[in-house]
Amino acid sequence: MNALENILAHRSIRKYNADSIPDNILTSIFEAGSRAATTGNMQVYSIIATRDQQIKEKLLPLHFGQKMIIEAPVVLTFCADFNRFNQWCNLRNADPGYDNFLSFMTAAIDALLVAQNCVVAAEHFGLGTCYLGTTTYMAEKIIEILNLPKGVVPITTVTLGYPAESPGLTDRLPLEAIVHYETYNDFDTAGIDRIYSQKENSEEYQKFVTESEVDNLAQVFTQKRYTKKDNVTFSQSLLSVLKKQGFMNND
Repeated sequence: MNALENILAHRSIRKYNADSIPDNILTSIFEAGSRAATTGNMQVYSIIATRDQQIKEKLLPLHFGQKMIIEAPVVLTFCADFNRFNQWCNLRNADPGYDNFLSFMTAAIDALLVAQNCVVAAEHFGLGTCYLGTTTYMAEKIIEILNLPKGVVPITTVTLGYPAESPGLTDRLPLEAIVHYETYNDFDTAGIDRIYSQKENSEEYQKFVTESEVDNLAQVFTQKRYTKKDNVTFSQSLLSVLKKQGFMNND
C-alpha cells in the first residue's frame, strides 16, 4: 500500500498477538513522528514508550481496564512537554513565558500531530494501532506512574502491536458534514437529518440505541457515553492538572 491507501484503510486494532516490535521499526516510527509539523520548530512534546509489563499493569485501570494496554507490546503516551524547552531557555538566559494555557494548547497540538505521524508510520510497517481517549481523563494518575515533571501533560495514548483481528472500517460522516468552502456554512434541519441519516439507520447503531434503552442515537452519546456530568468532572480534573503542571498562569 502507498501512504494514501494506508490512511484510507485505517482501523482501530484492539487485539494483538504476542510478537514484539523490532527496535529498528520503533526507531523508524519515532523518526516519522519527529518529522511532524511543530509550532516554531520548538518540538514541545515527548513520547513515553512503555514496554515493561509491570508499568502497563499500573496503567491498565487508568485506561478503564481496556485489555489492549497489557496485551499490546508497546504503549505510547504522547505528552505536551514544555519542561525540556523551558530548561533550555533558562540555561541560555532566556526567560520562558510558557506557563499559560496558550502554551499548553501549542504543546498539545504538537503532541497530537506527532501521534498521528507515528500511527501512519506504524501502519506502514503492518502494525495495528488504537487511540485511547482515557488519557486526559486520568492525567493526574498517569503523571505519577510515568514520572512526568512539571511542564509535561499526557495528551493521548496509542497501543501498538501486530494485529490479532481484522475489523471492518468504521463508518464516517459524508464530507458534506466536515468540509466548508470559503466560510462556515451552518446546517439547517434538513441538512442535519441528511448528514446523520446513514449512521442513525445502520443496524449497528440501532442496536446501540436498543441496548442503551434510549430513544435515538444522539441520546446514546448524551445520556450514556459522554454525559454532561462526566464531562464536567473530567474537565475539572484536567484543569487541576494543568495548574499543577504549570500551565494556568494567565494573568
